Amino acid sequence: MSRMQRSSATAVERAGAMAEMIARTGRCRRGTAVPARARRTLSFAARFLAVAVTLLWCNCALAAEPQVLLLRGWFGVFSTGMDGLAAELKAKGIKAEVAGHLHWSTAVKEIIKERAAGKTSALVLVGHSQGANNVIDMARSLEPHKVSVDLLVTLAPFMQNPVPANVVRAVNYFQSPGWGAPLTTEPGFHGKLSNVDVGNDWTIAHISIDKSARIHAEIAREIAALSQAKEGPQDGSANPLTAAAPQSPQKKFPPQAQAQ
Repeated sequence: MSRMQRSSATAVERAGAMAEMIARTGRCRRGTAVPARARRTLSFAARFLAVAVTLLWCNCALAAEPQVLLLRGWFGVFSTGMDGLAAELKAKGIKAEVAGHLHWSTAVKEIIKERAAGKTSALVLVGHSQGANNVIDMARSLEPHKVSVDLLVTLAPFMQNPVPANVVRAVNYFQSPGWGAPLTTEPGFHGKLSNVDVGNDWTIAHISIDKSARIHAEIAREIAALSQAKEGPQDGSANPLTAAAPQSPQKKFPPQAQAQ
């Protein structure tokens, strides 16, 4: 059972205890008998209150659950690690969806529609290779709609565009020498950016970076921190990835295509 599920069960138990307390009030008050009709009214009120409290808490819990989308690289042939990461996240009680990189524009439309309907969960975008480029494209397409990306993770992107200002936290894994390069940010970016060079790890290559157990664990911790952040301030010194990286010099890129 995940932490969110355990908390939900606790909320139900507390609501039940509250209902029982109200019900007892209807049975006796200072030793005097309470009319049957009054007892029924109190019993109904107790059940209604219990259901209302439970639904309210569960709705808040669902709103806090991150929405995670992982995009594979070109044709999805060498990005099976995205599927493995999704399975690991699901085992931790985190809902995660995997798709090919061409799905990015459709995903943007779906996210905008969900936000318009009131969905407020944290948004996490993870991509490998071309999928890494496209999650940056997604963030840029969401920016005019005032949709923030709480966590953006890129694995070995190539000739990528800068990170837009609506990204709260960005983590980029690249190899030097090798594939990829540090990310840069657009003017107005006030989030945190970490460029992680894995070039000294000879077990990691462009077609295996998405399968790295080390990187999977770090991404899972970043996602888990989104929910924990609501419980209080986090100490960024505990994890080197949470430290803000200096912004790289800006480069000029052609206008990014928006979702059709």
